[in-house]
Amino acid sequence: MSLVRFLMMLALAVWLGGIAFFAFVLAPTVFAVLPTHNLAGMVVSRSLALLHWIGLFCGVIYLVCSMILSRSGGGPAQPRARHTLVVLMIVLVLISQFGISPRMNALRAEMGVIDNVPPTDSRRVAFNRLHGWSTGAESAVLVLGLAALFLTTRRLS
Repeated sequence: MSLVRFLMMLALAVWLGGIAFFAFVLAPTVFAVLPTHNLAGMVVSRSLALLHWIGLFCGVIYLVCSMILSRSGGGPAQPRARHTLVVLMIVLVLISQFGISPRMNALRAEMGVIDNVPPTDSRRVAFNRLHGWSTGAESAVLVLGLAALFLTTRRLS
């Protein structure tokens, strides 16, 4: 069972670490270093899509391992709360990946170079609104993940 516990914690650590790296290192860096917001947006968009797939994979691994431990009686307390948090994380990632991101990509393709589009243009306004939803979803996934981490480590330590 120690391997199952390790995989469960590794999945959550990889997911949360990826989100933190994306939000606090990658996105700010590419927007500061690359010559245009268009290029930076392309890098961030591609990276976010990959992060979403990593998160979905890690979420499933976490849930499977957690259920195995819960059924064996060797897992952390409050499996229902942990499972609910991780399922909510997965749902938010699915909404972002298949709902928000495709719309943002379509608007970006329609506008071309976003820096050349006036801030009052309806497409840019819609893009900025969706960006806010995307940022909010990722922030919520991080907060839910930290809560799941707290609940998971309470009994394991």
